[in-house]
Amino acid sequence: MNKENRRIRGVILDWAGTTVDYGCFAPLNVFAAIFSKHGIEISIDEAREPMGLPKIDHIREILKMKRISDTFEQRNGRGFTEDDVLRFYADFEPALMEILPDYCEPIDGIVEVVSSIRKSGLKIGSTTGYTAEMMDIVAPAALRSGYGPDALVTPDEVRFGRPYPYMIFKNMEKLGIFPPKCVIKVGDTVSDIKEGCNAGVWSIGVLSGSSETGISFDDSRRMSEKEISARKARAEERFRSAGADFVIDSFCELPELIEEINSRL
Repeated sequence: MNKENRRIRGVILDWAGTTVDYGCFAPLNVFAAIFSKHGIEISIDEAREPMGLPKIDHIREILKMKRISDTFEQRNGRGFTEDDVLRFYADFEPALMEILPDYCEPIDGIVEVVSSIRKSGLKIGSTTGYTAEMMDIVAPAALRSGYGPDALVTPDEVRFGRPYPYMIFKNMEKLGIFPPKCVIKVGDTVSDIKEGCNAGVWSIGVLSGSSETGISFDDSRRMSEKEISARKARAEERFRSAGADFVIDSFCELPELIEEINSRL
């Protein structure tokens, strides 16, 4: 076996909830507001359920939920159509763009860990559920705070976004990394995990700051350890049920995990 194929050569990271926007609250707040505008109140859990998908797909998946689809039909006398999905998304996109500048700060430890990984010779890619236009706001702001991957692929650049593997494959192409077993994907949602599994790379879920755990940074300081542990346990179970190879509590554990995977390779 080629020696370079016996070590991890690249790490592909998600954005909101993994490297920026602790708790992934920017899209969550907008989803809730847009559905409310159209007369449908959705819960936090309903808004979070499809998190990580391209945002138009996220809206479509919320509308498919039985309670919400039933509510839509009761209000409109018909089931929702693709035109409704587009109408909701037309309201969603500008609302998100307006608040995105406030949700670009790298999560604690990200800058230092990414710098350490780079120094060990690994390349850093990234995938997201945000469009290229949204990332034109997020990526430069994060870079000003010290975080910037070597490659960024958005759903606009591929035929299908998550949970399909094509954004990962395009990252691998851009970074010149092959085979998939030499790549790690790290994310904070079930769709991230499925994206990694479908690409045949190592799929890693992160708990602290994740959408699946669903705790803001301020709440993480106020909540009891028991409640935080219960939230993380539920998130870990969802990650593992989706096929995660590993689940880490904090992004800061990633360098040690990379060495563990290297020993397996």
